[in-house]
Amino acid sequence: MHIEEWLETVPAVSVYLLVGLVIGLESLGIPLPGEIVLVSATLLAASQDHINPYILGASAIAGAVIGDSIGYLIGRKGGQPLLTWLGRKFPKHFSAEHVATAERSFQKWGMWAVFVGRFIALLRIFAGPLAGVLQMPYWKFLIANVLGGIIWAGGTTAVIYSLGKVAEDWLKRFSWLGLVLALLFGLGSMLVMKWRSKKAKPAAAVATADSETAEPEPVRAGD
Repeated sequence: MHIEEWLETVPAVSVYLLVGLVIGLESLGIPLPGEIVLVSATLLAASQDHINPYILGASAIAGAVIGDSIGYLIGRKGGQPLLTWLGRKFPKHFSAEHVATAERSFQKWGMWAVFVGRFIALLRIFAGPLAGVLQMPYWKFLIANVLGGIIWAGGTTAVIYSLGKVAEDWLKRFSWLGLVLALLFGLGSMLVMKWRSKKAKPAAAVATADSETAEPEPVRAGD
């Protein structure tokens, strides 16, 4: 069976569920390739008429918003020990340097860190749990979460689908092109994340040294 014919047999509902599930788990705090899955599914929708791009985009938005909200609740309940556990479980993603970078972003930007974090691979897995750990008011988190989810997931689906339609003839002739593009996109995201991690290490080391050398403030009466 030709790959094009095989793709036509893939149930659309399974694609919607897969996209929503992977993005939801990534937003919850589990390092998964949500962006790669979304791009791949959108390219598939561009070449397969039985996959509705509007439903696909809605599934991605729902996964992003719900996953982030669950991550927020888990972070609020788990507190700092949760980040320590995640650091042991996923040392490459939740290392002390990455956590320090994310915390500085939240302290500086507040709810904007949740919104902007949706577009950055490193912050995307931190946004929900870290906002909960840092006790961000839920209404602020929810606004940034919903807006970020709609613009990131919906925008990515719209842009990639439009590009896919423009190149539809090529995609039909070379069915593997969508996968190649998605893998290249994911590789680029990974390299950017590694570069940002290396850049953050010196800053984290300086912050740690400053905190160790700083003299404790005198205890005031009545405190």
